Amino acid sequence: MRDFRIIGLTGPSGAGKSTVAALFAEWDIPVIDADRVYHQLLIPPSPCLDALTEEFSDGILAADGTLDRVALSALVFEDSDKGRARRTRLNEITHRFVIEKSEQLLAQYRVQGKPAAVIDAPLLIEAGMHRGCDFTVCVLAPEDLRVRRLTARDQKSEAAILARIHAQPTEQFYLSHTDAAVYNTGDIDALRAQLQDVLRRAEVLM
Repeated sequence: MRDFRIIGLTGPSGAGKSTVAALFAEWDIPVIDADRVYHQLLIPPSPCLDALTEEFSDGILAADGTLDRVALSALVFEDSDKGRARRTRLNEITHRFVIEKSEQLLAQYRVQGKPAAVIDAPLLIEAGMHRGCDFTVCVLAPEDLRVRRLTARDQKSEAAILARIHAQPTEQFYLSHTDAAVYNTGDIDALRAQLQDVLRRAEVLM
């Protein structure tokens, strides 16, 4: 068995990445949820929030000093070259802080003697976080199943869900940028068996 291993986990919306992430606990493998880390980093006092206000002005702050997500979204998701440039800057700033915090957590898990740790990040590849991983995994599912899951979860129209899905990378993108794939069709036992095989390939399990 190898020393401490870092596993990257990613995949498109509705594939069921959170279900896969929860299964790692069965092998005493902690998961770093990049989205949760990001939200925690924005709680004032926050160097990350300070960097965002320096870039986008105090107009992205609510009256209580917390992030006004609606105001920030209006800036970075504006359908224009300026909006796309702002979105790129947003990602550059936030990814830097998320990666720094993730590295701190990884160091803690290594000291604790964990066999491995998982970085669960929707933008694992795009943020370059995969380069710090020993092994990367994508979670995939058929599009019709993803649509049903997201429609039930987010209470949005099928058209809105499809628009979100089609704006994300294709299945081939994930397959070509990761070391392994697990297919989440709703059978938890099949999912567990796939993940166990992945952990053997990642040299976490014998």
